[in-house]
Amino acid sequence: MMLDQQTFITVVGATPLVSLDILMVRGGCEVLLGLRNNRPAQGFWFVPGGRILKNETINQAFLRIAKKELGLELLGKNSQLNVTFYGNYEHFYDDCFAGDVGVSTHYVVLAHKVDVPENTPLPAGDEQHIAFKWWSIQEVLQSKEVHQYTKNYFIQG
Repeated sequence: MMLDQQTFITVVGATPLVSLDILMVRGGCEVLLGLRNNRPAQGFWFVPGGRILKNETINQAFLRIAKKELGLELLGKNSQLNVTFYGNYEHFYDDCFAGDVGVSTHYVVLAHKVDVPENTPLPAGDEQHIAFKWWSIQEVLQSKEVHQYTKNYFIQG
């Protein structure tokens, strides 16, 4: 069930959202980032991800987000991809999906790393991302265009 916009703004303003991010790593040295088209983090390069819907398991959410945002069937019966839980994180934004309407967003993020082969192509853009690009980890850490929350996934410590 999808909530109407005003109800969802009320939910976002009152509770944290549970989401998952997909750290797709190609050949062990490049990560896939999308240029965010929507708030929050609009205009920044960010790993793909999304919120977990009511009555949706983490695995179901992972599969839905991978298919919707990346066009990938990541965990099919014949998948050879290595998917590992990467950790839990928190993201705090001053705005929300509806713009700067005085409502902040708090995500509890379950990050998952997906190792993909060196020849994995770029996915097409979607409604969440203007474009996708493979970045070296070093580029991710040095770029002002990459959101700090994405950088945090790759900072050792």
